[in-house]
Amino acid sequence: MITLKNFKTLALIEGISAILLFFFAMPMKYAFDMPVFVKYIGMAHGILFIGYILFATLLMSAEKWNLKKYALICLASIPPFGTFYIEKKYLRNV
Repeated sequence: MITLKNFKTLALIEGISAILLFFFAMPMKYAFDMPVFVKYIGMAHGILFIGYILFATLLMSAEKWNLKKYALICLASIPPFGTFYIEKKYLRNV
């Protein structure tokens, strides 16, 4: 069963993976020619991103989110720190 608590945890981990990808793995690739970090952190981030969108989609009807809230929650997974904002603004009460 997918709960808001599980979604919040996934959102936190997905946000951390995005930060690691953008601010650690990519600089390591381009500044130090070490692409291995992008390979593994990027794969983990991709899986977490898909899980985030899947969980949000499943929770949309269970939590009776309107389309605007659902779209904002999904779009927040794209920029770094977006999932942290969503957790604070929309999911804090859980």
